[in-house]
Amino acid sequence: MTSTKFKCERDAEEEETVMMESDSSPVHALIMERSARFLSFCPEESVGGASELAFLQEPGDVIAARDRPLLLDCQVEGEGPISVTWRRNGVPVPTGTMATVLANGTLLIRNFSKRRDSNETDAGEYDCAAQNRYGRLVSRKARVQIASLPKFLSHPESVTVDEGGVARLTCQVNGIPEANITWQRDRLPLSTEDPRYTLLPNGVLQITAVRKTDSGLFRCVASNIANTRYSREATLSVTVAGSRTYREPVILSGPQNLTINVHQTAILECIATGNPRPIVSWSRLDGRSIGVEGIAVLGTGNLMISDATLQHSGVYVCSANRPGSRSRRTALGRLVVQAPPGFVQWPQSVSRPAGGSAVFSCTASGAPEPHLIWLKNGKLLTPSGNVKLTNGNTTLAITRITPEDEAIYQCIAENSAGTNQASARLAISQGPELPEAPTGLQAAALSASSLQLTWDQPTDSASQQIIGYVLHVRRLGEPDSAELQEAVSKSTFTHEFNNLEAATTYSIYLKAYSALGGSQQSNTITATTQGGVPSPPSFFTKVLNQTAMQVYWELPSKPGKMEGFRLEYHGVSNPDLQGQETFPAHINTHTISHLEPAAVYEIRLLAFNGNGDGPPNRRLVSLSEGGNVATAGPSCNCDQSHGSVSTLLVGIHSGLACILCCLLFILLGYRRSLFCRKSASWETPPTLNDVTGAKGRTPESIELSQRCDSAPPPVMVMVEPTVPVQPGTGTG
Repeated sequence: MTSTKFKCERDAEEEETVMMESDSSPVHALIMERSARFLSFCPEESVGGASELAFLQEPGDVIAARDRPLLLDCQVEGEGPISVTWRRNGVPVPTGTMATVLANGTLLIRNFSKRRDSNETDAGEYDCAAQNRYGRLVSRKARVQIASLPKFLSHPESVTVDEGGVARLTCQVNGIPEANITWQRDRLPLSTEDPRYTLLPNGVLQITAVRKTDSGLFRCVASNIANTRYSREATLSVTVAGSRTYREPVILSGPQNLTINVHQTAILECIATGNPRPIVSWSRLDGRSIGVEGIAVLGTGNLMISDATLQHSGVYVCSANRPGSRSRRTALGRLVVQAPPGFVQWPQSVSRPAGGSAVFSCTASGAPEPHLIWLKNGKLLTPSGNVKLTNGNTTLAITRITPEDEAIYQCIAENSAGTNQASARLAISQGPELPEAPTGLQAAALSASSLQLTWDQPTDSASQQIIGYVLHVRRLGEPDSAELQEAVSKSTFTHEFNNLEAATTYSIYLKAYSALGGSQQSNTITATTQGGVPSPPSFFTKVLNQTAMQVYWELPSKPGKMEGFRLEYHGVSNPDLQGQETFPAHINTHTISHLEPAAVYEIRLLAFNGNGDGPPNRRLVSLSEGGNVATAGPSCNCDQSHGSVSTLLVGIHSGLACILCCLLFILLGYRRSLFCRKSASWETPPTLNDVTGAKGRTPESIELSQRCDSAPPPVMVMVEPTVPVQPGTGTG
C-alpha cells in the first residue's frame, strides 16, 4: 500500500513548495491552492502522554473532469511519524507517474481519466488511512465520479395549445454533475424576463396565458463541465380560440416523489389548466402548516422549498380550484428529506490497566436512522469472549484487557445520506503495582458436586502486593455473565469449589488482586465433576451423493454436559476406508466427503467429558444410488467384529433373542426372489424392534442393501450385544 510519513517539522511547507515548482502548471496550480493549509505535526499530548491520532480533513465527494489533475485531501494530526495510505474500492492505490501521495497526505492524480478502449477508470470510492505506533485510523469513503453528459433520455415533443391556455415542454438528461438546462426558440436563447415563462431546474418549460407570438421551434440546451448538448426541436403551435367554453380544472403535471438531503432545495411542480383559469394552492396531507420561511411559488403554482429541513418531509397536496366554486382537482407527491449521521455521543479515549475493563459509547442521529459498526485499527471489529457489542452497537465493552486490545477504535455511522466516524484509543497503563497472572492452575474432581483447585505460590516479592484471589467458574458453553466467582485469601493456594452439578464440565480461570486492581487472568482450564460419562447422542445421516454424506446430531439441553463429540467412520467391506473427527460441544453437524463411491459405511458417534468416552451410537449407511440411509432409531451400544460382505455375520446375543433374529433375516434372504424386481434394497421389518431377549434387551434396528442381478447376492445380518451400563454411569 502506498504511504507517506509526516515529520514534526515547522518548515515542512517550505520544503513542499520547492517540490511543487518542478510540476506542470495545472498540477502546480492545484497544489499551491492547498499549500497555505499544509499541516505540521506538533500537536498537544493527551491519553497516556501521547497525542491522539485524528483527522483534520477527510476526503470529500467530488466530480472530476476528464484528463485533468485531481487532489483528494487527507489531513491528520497525532504523534509522528504518521504514515498515510490510500485505497480505491478497497484496493491500494499504486503510486508512480499517475498518482502521488504528497507530504501532507493529499492524494494527487495527475491525469484523471476513463480509458475509452476498456472499462478502466479512476472513478470509485476512495479512503485514506493514517497510522502511527498507537494504531490505525480510516477515513470516510469519498465518492469520486468522472464528469459526463450523455445523450438526452427524452426530447421535447410538439404540442398545440389554444391561445390563452397553458403549454408544457420538457426534456430529460442525466449529467454528472447535474446539467444546467436552458431553452431556445428558433435557435435563439429564450428570454426568462417574461413572467409567463417558468423554467424549472429539472428541464421543464411552462408557458401560461399562451399567445400567438409564442409559436416556434423549441429545444433545450444542457451543459456542464463535461459537455454541451442540444435536444431535438419541437413545435409549439398556438390556435386562435373562438368563444371559450367552460372547462373543468385539469392538472397537467403534479408533484413527483422527491428525496433530497437537508439544506438542499426542493421544487414540487404543479401546473393546471381550465376555464376559467384555476387557482393552484398547496397543503400538507397531515394537516400541518407548510410555513413561510424558505417557501416560494415559482410561476403560477410550483412550490419551492429552500434550505430544506427534516420537518419539511411529508406528503404535499396540490389543489387546482375553479374560482367561485368548490370544484377542484388534486395531485399528491411525497418529499423525503434525509440527514447524514451526526454524533450525539462519541467514544472517549481511555487508559486502563491490563486485566481491567473499558466501555466506549457511541450514539448517532440522522434520517434514516444510522447503522453503527466498529473498527479496530481500521479493520472490522469482531466480538469475542472479552469484547462485546450491545444496545444496537452503541456500546462497546472490553473486559479482561490484554495487550492485544490496545488499539484505536472507530465508530462508523452510516445511512443513505452519508457516513460519519468518531474514534478513541484504548491505552494500557503500565503499572508495576499490579500483580502478575497466577500460574500452575490445576483441577481435580473430588465428588459429583465438588472440584479441588490448586495453583502455584508466587514469589515472596510478588506476594507482598497481593491481597487475595478470585476464582471464575462457569459451565462450559455458558456466557461470561453466568459465571460463579469465589474470593480466596492471599495465603491460600488450594480451594474446593462445592455445590456443582454432577458429570458437568466447567471452565475455570484465576486472577490475583492488589489494592490497585486485578492481574491478567491465568490460563483457562476445564474440569469435570464425577458422575459418569455422557449418554449416546442421537443422530441421523443424509446422503449427499455417492461420495459424501452429512451427519447431524442432537446437542445437550444444558451447557457443560459434555466436552465434545467424536465421529468415526469406516467401510464395512474395506476397513482401510476410515476416519475420525472430534468436535466441541456446540457443533452438531459435519459433512464427510471423498468417500469410496457406492460403498457401505458404519458411522459411530459418541460424546465425551472429563470422565471419559460415553457409549457410541452406530448407523450403517449405503452410498449406492437408491440405497437406504439409516435414520435415528433405537441405540445399539455394542462392540462389533468385522467380516466380509459375502459372509453371514451373526452376533451372538444372550438367549432366545439371537436365535429369533437370525431366523428372521435368513427367511428374508430366502424370499429375495419375490421382491428383488420391485426394490433394490430392504429394511428391517418394524416387528423386529418388538423382539426382546431373555433379559428384555432390544436388538439394534438393521438396514440391509441388496442388488438384483443374475447371481444370488449376499445377505448381511448384524445383531450385536448391548454393552451393560453400570448404574450411575449414564448422564443426560
